Amino acid sequence: MTKKKAFALRINEDMMKAIEKWASDEFRSTNGQIEWMLMQALKEVKRDPKKKED
Repeated sequence: MTKKKAFALRINEDMMKAIEKWASDEFRSTNGQIEWMLMQALKEVKRDPKKKED
């Protein structure tokens, strides 16, 4: 399983409400939605993390 690192995120209240609504519409947690959004952005610019070989 991938290790996760916690950190504080300061975000505009209106933006957070929009993300929470989107997450609810997609049946995801808010945290899961933000992770998904970040991964999509990384893939779009071809900077997604490479899987480590065991």
